[in-house]
Order: sequence, then C-alpha cells, then structure tokens
Amino acid sequence: MRIGIDARTILSPEKGDAIGAGHYTYQLIRHLLKIDQKNEYVLFFDFRVREKDIKKFTKPNVKIKFYPFSDYKKYLPGMYNEILGTATLQRENLDVLHSTSYSSRIPTGYQGKTIVTFQDMIMYHAPQYLPQVKRLREKTVAKLMAKKADKIIASSNSLKDELNRYLGVPEERVEVIYSGLDKRFFETPDVDAKKVLEKFGINGKYILFLGTLEPSKNITRMLQAFAKLKEEYKNSGNKKFEYQLVLAGKKGWLSEEYIQIIKDLGLSKDIVFTGYIIGDELVPLFKNSEFFIMPSLYEGFGMTVLEAFATKTPAIISNVSSLPEIAKDGALYVNPLSVDEIKDAMKKFIEDGNLRSTYKEKGFAIAQKFDWDETAKKTLEIYESLK
Repeated sequence: MRIGIDARTILSPEKGDAIGAGHYTYQLIRHLLKIDQKNEYVLFFDFRVREKDIKKFTKPNVKIKFYPFSDYKKYLPGMYNEILGTATLQRENLDVLHSTSYSSRIPTGYQGKTIVTFQDMIMYHAPQYLPQVKRLREKTVAKLMAKKADKIIASSNSLKDELNRYLGVPEERVEVIYSGLDKRFFETPDVDAKKVLEKFGINGKYILFLGTLEPSKNITRMLQAFAKLKEEYKNSGNKKFEYQLVLAGKKGWLSEEYIQIIKDLGLSKDIVFTGYIIGDELVPLFKNSEFFIMPSLYEGFGMTVLEAFATKTPAIISNVSSLPEIAKDGALYVNPLSVDEIKDAMKKFIEDGNLRSTYKEKGFAIAQKFDWDETAKKTLEIYESLK
C-alpha cells in the first residue's frame, strides 16, 4: 500500500513545538515506521519545516513531501486548499490518506480513500469554552471531515458516542484506538531535578497542574478550591499550610484573567506559572510534586493523566467525559463544578500519605497498558481494511 499521512501538525512553524495533535502524529508515525517496512509512506509537511527536523523520519519506505504553496494560503485560503492542496495529494496516487486531526482539512476535491482522527468534540459538547470564531470554524471543519472520511479514528469511546450524537456518524464508521504513552515518562531523565525546580521558582511542597491555561481546564474553580483550602488551614491553627500550586503550561484563551483572580484570592505568593514545559523537565516536575490535579470540564482523551500515572504521581481528576474511561480506578475523582469537592480531595491527599501511595500504584499499573506500538498496529489494520 501507499499510505499518506498529513504531518503538518508536527513542528509547525505557526504553532511551535508539537502539542496535542502534533504529539499524536509524531508518535504514530514513529511507531508505524518501526513496525511496518512493507508499505510505502508519504509524509506531508509544511514547506517551512527545517530539513534537520525531518531527518528522523527518513526511511527506505518513506517519501517526504512538502506543501509548496503554503505562503499563498493567507491570500487565497479556500482556493489554496481546494485546488493546490488537491493537486499535491492527488499526484501521489495514495491508497489511503490519514489526516491525524480534523483541523488539518482534507480538500473536498480529493477523491481518494481517507481516514480522519478526532481527539475531541469540545466545539459541540462544551462550545462555551472556545472563542466564538474558533468555535464556528471548528464546527464547520469537523462536520466536513466527518462526512468525507471513509473511516474515523476516535481517541475514546466517549468521543465515539459524541461523534454519533452531534454529527450523526454511524457506529460502523468509527474505530476507537487509544493513544500510546511515551516511554520516557516511565524513566528517570538525566537532568538535575533541583535545577529544574529552581528554574521555575518552586521552593517547597507543591501541587501540579499541567495543561493549557484556558477555561475548559477549570482553572478558576481550582484556584478557588486552593484558596479555600489555605484559609481552612489558617483558621484551624493546627497545621501550617506550606504548599504552592504550580500551573504548568502555555497561556490560552482568557488566561490573562487568572492573574487578577489570583490577586483577588490573595494567592500571589502561592501560585507558580512555568509557561510551556519541554522535554526532560516534565518528568522531574511530576515526580517531585505531592500530587497532580486536573479538574477539567472536558477532555477528549486525557494524556496528561497517564503521564502522571507513569511517573507514579497520584492524581485528582474530573469525573467527566473520557476521563473515567481512560483512568479507571487509578485516580481520585471530583465533580469539576464543585469547588468544595475539589478542595476536599486536595485535603485528603495532603493529609493521607497512604492514600497517595495507593493511587500511585493503581495509576502506574494503568499507565503500562497504553502502548504506542499497539496504537500503530491497530491504525495499520484500519489502513489495510480500506485496500
């Protein structure tokens, strides 16, 4: 087979380091090339990606193809994608084309067999957590891609149900394939953990949140819960509250509001913003935290939870969308709409070391079940089913 994969989410000059769909695309391609030397692969990149960044994908059965007209997109967005995009893809005589994100739109004029991966449906399930322009664009593109795809890969059963509910996609057109987990989270990196913590101004015990700072992550209620917990300790007079809340991740939509909320709650000295975390800094941040918290209002999969599990970091997470499906009994669950429930869960973990230890082991056992080789194998089976 001649398999095309849209790899433009990897190392995108417009989006910076690979996150989300970019990480999924990178790991999927890497493991497909590891397990499959029989089929031919054509990988489509943005033409501005540096040559040294794609050398790792160079294999005898791989052809690297660039979208040569990317600069014209800003002038002719519709025409660019339809005419030039179609021509670029059609020229490769692919047996199947895989778009690893519905946002990487396949031109409607392209006539070959297609597969599209969906990793969330937030624009339908929780549209209030997106800017209006983005929400409308995401809905439009998702609807087009769901209709066009011969097969859809969903990252969870929860998401498969949403595809049926919101877009009417029949069950037989959707295959659920869980993403794998990067093996580095099971390992201890060769970095000085103390220097990593000092770099970000972390100077004692801390609770870790990791993710884009945006409304869907429920940051405001998490801050309110942390403030109530601090106040509770202060009023009790029995124990000193000595925790920082570390917010690790890039700033997203409306993130500037969190600065004022932190000031209003009297938490300016207790909150640490790290910005986007890269590479080997992630593992020591997890391992040295007291516990991880992610009270999201919506998650299509929940990869960050698995990363916490792999580093034996006990986790508090929401009981919504895909999270119970992915995390099973490996985390302490909360209702994300209840500030008191989030606060009480944090207090339980702070005061009960045995409870934290129990969740460390439960989570670690679950994390070991998510393997990229298995993800690649199941994805390859879908490619071959469309011969």
